[in-house]
Amino acid sequence: MKNKATKKIIQHVLMATFALIMIYPLIWMISSSLKESSSVFVDSHSLIPKGWHFDNYIEGWNGFAGITFSTFFWNSTVITVIATVGSIASSTLIAFGFARIKFAGKKIWFVSMMLTMMLPFEMVMIPQYIMFNGFGWIDTYLPLILPTFFGIPFFIFLIMQFIRTIPMELDEAAKIDGCNTFDIFFRIIVPLIVPAMMTSAIFSFYWRWDDFMGPLIYLSTPEKYPVSLALKLFSDPNSVTNWGAMFAMSTLSILPIFIIFFVFQRYIVDGISSTGMKA
Repeated sequence: MKNKATKKIIQHVLMATFALIMIYPLIWMISSSLKESSSVFVDSHSLIPKGWHFDNYIEGWNGFAGITFSTFFWNSTVITVIATVGSIASSTLIAFGFARIKFAGKKIWFVSMMLTMMLPFEMVMIPQYIMFNGFGWIDTYLPLILPTFFGIPFFIFLIMQFIRTIPMELDEAAKIDGCNTFDIFFRIIVPLIVPAMMTSAIFSFYWRWDDFMGPLIYLSTPEKYPVSLALKLFSDPNSVTNWGAMFAMSTLSILPIFIIFFVFQRYIVDGISSTGMKA
């Protein structure tokens, strides 16, 4: 009994240590957001501010050149919500096609789709920029939003595996009742794959909200910047950087992610645990 208790204590200590290591950067950022800007790196070893400067949040929220951070948060929300809706709607429809519909070249198209997951963004970045520039989409949200309406390979695969766990007998029973393919999709499949769709939506929200490279490449007007790109404006090599305000806005920028995670975390568990399990 003593050996078991000792093992449990050691396990809990190790888990607490690893957890502390993982969240330490987050704690340091929150602590730095309450420090005086000039002392952020001078007292970087201390997590307790010598003075509590809540005015960093006010200064940071005021933004730059008359553009407050409410504008940047709104821009991020618009991009993230529309892109997430587009990616989930299109990925679900494509996944249903791969999982339930027979068509010529199905395996070839599926393999081609999976291969696109192996392409790093750096490889397609320049061709995409040339293409979008030819469309006249530069300095608009279209390059950041419209491609998501053509499916995301990872979400397609995730949702497709979930659909495969649904018995084919349900489709056959629906056909007997007079349902066509779209009826089966909307009335039978969609209500049963909500966990997988929600899991994909959460991942999409994370990725779009944190995306820095996309807005950096395609946006040039500060009024259109999302939060991820607006934070860069705090760092000015030609003047003194307001580190306190920068960390304050960084802290606020992760709040939506935390809220989404804690509200919908059960869908992540349900969606991932059920994916790939045959009925």
